[in-house]
Amino acid sequence: MIRRGTTVLALVLPVLLLTLFGGGPAQAVGYRYWSFWERDGGRWTYASQGPSTARPADGDVQGFRFAVSVDSQDATKPRGTADFATVCATTPARAGEKRLALVLDFGTPEDAPSGETPPAPRTACARVPEDATTADALAAVAKPLRYDTNALLCAIAGYPQKGCGEQVGGSEQTERAARPGASDGTGTTAQGTAHHGPSVGVLVAAAAVAVLGGAAIWQARRRRS
Repeated sequence: MIRRGTTVLALVLPVLLLTLFGGGPAQAVGYRYWSFWERDGGRWTYASQGPSTARPADGDVQGFRFAVSVDSQDATKPRGTADFATVCATTPARAGEKRLALVLDFGTPEDAPSGETPPAPRTACARVPEDATTADALAAVAKPLRYDTNALLCAIAGYPQKGCGEQVGGSEQTERAARPGASDGTGTTAQGTAHHGPSVGVLVAAAAVAVLGGAAIWQARRRRS
């Protein structure tokens, strides 16, 4: 019985240790870029078209957020609340023009390119011609803008100074993910769920190792008695 219990433990223990220390999910590769959002009632929705083609109506609220994201499902929303009446309170309407409330969130230090510090988030009210695009409104209140050769928005108000949608992976992505609140500055992951302590799988594996070890010891003592 001692030999059988020891053999079972020897066979199962490596598998459990693999679960304990090597069972984490692979880290997805992300991209550092400005995402574009539209305010729909009291919530942000990911824009279905780019700022160079979107033609918002007078009174609309739109936002931009700089962050590291895997895709549109993982993209981090602009922080804070925003409403047109507050943002454009001091900008009077004019005939032949429209007003657009813009929320500019430059992100967190964890998402910033190496050597750069993100400016504080801010809002702006752009008053532009009625047929203007979001890009036109952005250019009116947040210069300098920077685009790449494919018309991808790279920088707002000069931030960041370099880079454009570059891939972020490996050690940099892992380090970022390990920091509390790195995704949105609120202590939650991009999916909105806080993570504290070891995972359930780790705890189960540790408990199983303890049970098997205890069983082997019990069998040994029983054999001697």
